[in-house]
Amino acid sequence: MTFREINSKMVEATLLPGQRLFSQRGAMLAYRGDVSFTPSVQGGQGGLMSMIGRRVAGEATPLMSVEGSGTVFFGHGGHHVHVIGLSGDTLYVEADRLLAFEGTLRQGTMFMGSQGGVMGLVRGQVTGQGLFTTTLQGHGSVAVMAHGGVFEIPVTPRRPVHVDPQAYVAHHGDVRNRLSTALGWRDMVGRGSGEAFQLELSGDGTVYVQASEEKL
Repeated sequence: MTFREINSKMVEATLLPGQRLFSQRGAMLAYRGDVSFTPSVQGGQGGLMSMIGRRVAGEATPLMSVEGSGTVFFGHGGHHVHVIGLSGDTLYVEADRLLAFEGTLRQGTMFMGSQGGVMGLVRGQVTGQGLFTTTLQGHGSVAVMAHGGVFEIPVTPRRPVHVDPQAYVAHHGDVRNRLSTALGWRDMVGRGSGEAFQLELSGDGTVYVQASEEKL
């Protein structure tokens, strides 16, 4: 795995010649060796359509392409950092929670409404979360950010998991998401998360949840 957690708020990435990393702009804390940083228009292996998808989605998280030979230390805003390893599967993650990821991963964009139906649309309007989620697929590692740390909750066929939408960080596996309401429409006025809305994840996989509802 390219990334190694130094402490709860910093990761170390070992970069070899011919390898490439992508990081959120401003995430580099320090580095040693012959390493270059350039703004990325494409981001990952998603190509032009991935870029267009992110523009349509209104995703404003700029990326930096990191290449060369050396060691890079990443962190951002004092947020807690968690490393996730992928072995051919797909990770769904909020764009603003991405700290850095390996260039071997293919990046794309998923419209949350495609899984959540009409209620998926409501998610972005009421909870403050985006309607689109970044996807990373393939073999490699990803460093994500969160408030107060990240904990993993297994999702099993017989035991779906309900998450506050603002505490949601990412998920992977054969998992479907659906935004459900625990209150009537009249009771939801002025409420954006918690008791009013719950993100239900069912299937077989893992969901990553931050220990706070605070936005990044």
